[in-house]
Amino acid sequence: MSNSTPVTPCLYFLSFLLSFLMSITMVVSQNTTTTIPFDVGLILDLNSSIEMTSMISISVALTDFYATHNFYKTRIVLHTRDSKNDNVHAASAALDLLRHINVKVIIVPEKSVQASFVFDVGEKAQVPIISFPAFSPSVSSSRSSHYFITTSQKNESSQAKAITAIIQGFAWKEIVFIHEDTEYGNGFIPYLISAFQEFDAQVSYMSVISPSATDTQILMELDKLMKLQPRVFIVHMKPSLGSRLFLMAQEANMTSEGYAWIITDSMTNFLNSMNSSVIEAMQGVIGVNPYIPQSKELHTFRNKWRKKFFEKKSGTEIADMSIHDLWAYDTVWALAMAAEKFGLNIDTPFQRPQPIDNSSDIAAIGVSLIGPKLLQRIQNTRFKGICGEFFLINGQLQTSIFEIVNVFGNGSKQIGFWTPKVGISRNLSTTSNSSSVYSTSISNLRVVIWPGDSIIVPRGWAISSNGRKLRIAVPMKTRVSVSGYSIDVFMALMTSLPYTVPYEFIPMGFDSYDDMLYQVDIQKFDGVVGDVTILPNRSLYADFTLPYTESGISSIVRIKEAEKKNPWVFLKPLSLGLWLSALGAFTFTGCVIWVLEHRINGKFSGSLSNQLVMIFWFAFSTVVFAHREKVRNDLSRMVLIIWVFVVLVLTSSYTASLTSTLTVQQLAVSDLRNGEYIGYQSGSYVKYALRKLGFDESKLRAYNTEQEYADALSKGSQNGGVGAIFDEIPYLRLFLSKYCDRYAMTGPTYYSNGFGFAFRKGSLFVGDVSKAITEADDSNWPSVIDLKWFGNKTNCREPGSTTPLTGLTIDSFRGLFLMSAVTSGFALLIFFYLFVRENMDIWKNSVASAENNSIKQRLVNLAIRFYHQADNPISKNVLSAADFEDEARRRIMDEASGYGIYTSTTDDNILEDSDH
Repeated sequence: MSNSTPVTPCLYFLSFLLSFLMSITMVVSQNTTTTIPFDVGLILDLNSSIEMTSMISISVALTDFYATHNFYKTRIVLHTRDSKNDNVHAASAALDLLRHINVKVIIVPEKSVQASFVFDVGEKAQVPIISFPAFSPSVSSSRSSHYFITTSQKNESSQAKAITAIIQGFAWKEIVFIHEDTEYGNGFIPYLISAFQEFDAQVSYMSVISPSATDTQILMELDKLMKLQPRVFIVHMKPSLGSRLFLMAQEANMTSEGYAWIITDSMTNFLNSMNSSVIEAMQGVIGVNPYIPQSKELHTFRNKWRKKFFEKKSGTEIADMSIHDLWAYDTVWALAMAAEKFGLNIDTPFQRPQPIDNSSDIAAIGVSLIGPKLLQRIQNTRFKGICGEFFLINGQLQTSIFEIVNVFGNGSKQIGFWTPKVGISRNLSTTSNSSSVYSTSISNLRVVIWPGDSIIVPRGWAISSNGRKLRIAVPMKTRVSVSGYSIDVFMALMTSLPYTVPYEFIPMGFDSYDDMLYQVDIQKFDGVVGDVTILPNRSLYADFTLPYTESGISSIVRIKEAEKKNPWVFLKPLSLGLWLSALGAFTFTGCVIWVLEHRINGKFSGSLSNQLVMIFWFAFSTVVFAHREKVRNDLSRMVLIIWVFVVLVLTSSYTASLTSTLTVQQLAVSDLRNGEYIGYQSGSYVKYALRKLGFDESKLRAYNTEQEYADALSKGSQNGGVGAIFDEIPYLRLFLSKYCDRYAMTGPTYYSNGFGFAFRKGSLFVGDVSKAITEADDSNWPSVIDLKWFGNKTNCREPGSTTPLTGLTIDSFRGLFLMSAVTSGFALLIFFYLFVRENMDIWKNSVASAENNSIKQRLVNLAIRFYHQADNPISKNVLSAADFEDEARRRIMDEASGYGIYTSTTDDNILEDSDH
């Protein structure tokens, strides 16, 4: 007994404590299980496969969210209504949800038109309308109210720029845009046109196909497209119509090599759920879609989604979810987060007018008191979803990264990315580099497999298959047959193209080349082949290829035979100033040689008259290198070497100038402007160029043929002809190939753009023909055509050579004369220095004699010593070793002759034996 007494109170206390804790736990459990419903309306077409898969995503999203956030007090309660793909049913469902259920938000996953009706209702009731459409780009952009929210990553402007970057990267100039005839199909056009305006490309044709079009109607439309030149197609339509389009394109052989197809995200997002036959028809197609980063959460959601799909559609093939299902998942999470932020305030009723009748009038719905605040909560919600970062700007979920894929095999492969900052890139790592620049280079893409299993980039255009030949206009003046240099060049270029071009030449008379190009502008002709000069104003009517001829305007003149009979023609090659300068140089050089030689060389001594004759004879005989006198002084040899070089250059220039003077008539441009008549080709722009050069228009005469050119030049200006013909160099070359014996090209060459082939504005031939022109140098045909029309250049004067208009002047030889003068002056300084040093005795002896002590007398004595031949002219400072020996030998013979031993008969020291 004693042991049980203290235990009893403890048991009572423990029993009481346990009961208290159990009561608290029950209260807490009751409070935590109490949730606040958040009514959300869901309007969708229950017969749409896309919207039914969205229901699965919404269900999985609600389960995942509240499993993760089980402590949240709010719970979204969905109230689903069937729109039955009808606008009236959609609007009626919205009225019912607002009036009888008091929903706080309405979700409309799809159908832009139905969403528009629901939007009108929600705007009046101030209830947020959320949509994540896969095919409604124009809904949010067309609304100015804040009560419409789009949570799909549908940035049509960025998508258009991504497609444009691909077009630009592959250098395609024209594309065909194929879209469905719905609000969705038309909504993408403004974005695409705006993006194309930023670079040199254009949408040449828009093909509109109705969603209700039959296969036959689609084939008829594709047949139209086959007759067009562009082979690049952008497809913007829903998967149901797009799948049929590609099946028909495959049947029409438009998914073969040479074609390029680009699809927008409306089809790219659903590639994984398309039929295998459709994927087979789409092999080689390029697609773009918003980029969804891979993550563990995405993988988990995909598995749950597939399991849920199998539960609801048991027995059917499990489809792969699309990006539309991912948008639905993130939308529910964003809405659940915004609802929780309202807490207990979400049950505030609508403010409705009194009394409330049973009519379906929109005014009877009233206005939501929490709508504006709830809208703000939704727009401020930001989190990391399975699609990436979730945040709204102006009611639109933003995306900036697009994935570029290539349909290949059983699905698609990633070949690159596009971002607004970097452009096209192979990896996303380059987009984070701050130094990256925007690029559209296709080298940043992985290998693309094109239609027809080709890895060759499609050219982007082809000759239309309608059987019509290109109508090529050929300017004709007098001939009736189509031939000529330009025709041969054009035909050779067409043959060198990697494809066959059917064309026909159409001779055409014309008043001017501008009129002819205007016919191309109004599409009467496809192009012009001929002597059409590339001019800026002509580019308004047509596009030109690169020039295929050498450019420039020059002149031809008649070879003036009378000039050859002029007895003073030999004076014309050199100007008067140059003649006088040459005469002075000859005289000066002769004097220098005399100074250096006369004391030691007997040839330069003797009487005064003999020495003067020798000065001029020696100098002028160097003109023909006929001087026989042997110089003995090294300084003389140095002067003579430089002088002979000057004479060589001077005589060579004189000979060349005299030849030109006797060959080509000398007509300066100033002479032509002031009095001579000038000829030009009728209808060419040369007349306009001559006016700009200052020629009097009244002195200009037009001619049509080469024979008229020759006749006019033969007559001359005084006899009804012209003094010169101005034309473009190719014409002058052609003329000289026939008349080079009587006429020659002369004068300066004025710049021009040359001849080019003209095609219609925007023609895709321009690029390929220009490329063929640049590659012509590697072929043999240009030289063959030149030889055919211009002849062998060696048979006549070089057509491009020109003749100087005036005689040679002193300016051309100033450097030579200066070099000779400096050499001569240097030689004289050395000579006089040595002479004075060797004759210092004159100064010393003069000091002893008072009468010879003046400086004047000393100089006179020095001059006398210089004038007379040296008694002992042996000086190794002046004479060479050979001269030293010759001079010594001569003096010995002279002394011996005084004794009758030897007799010198010549100055050349020819020795004779004496009788002694």
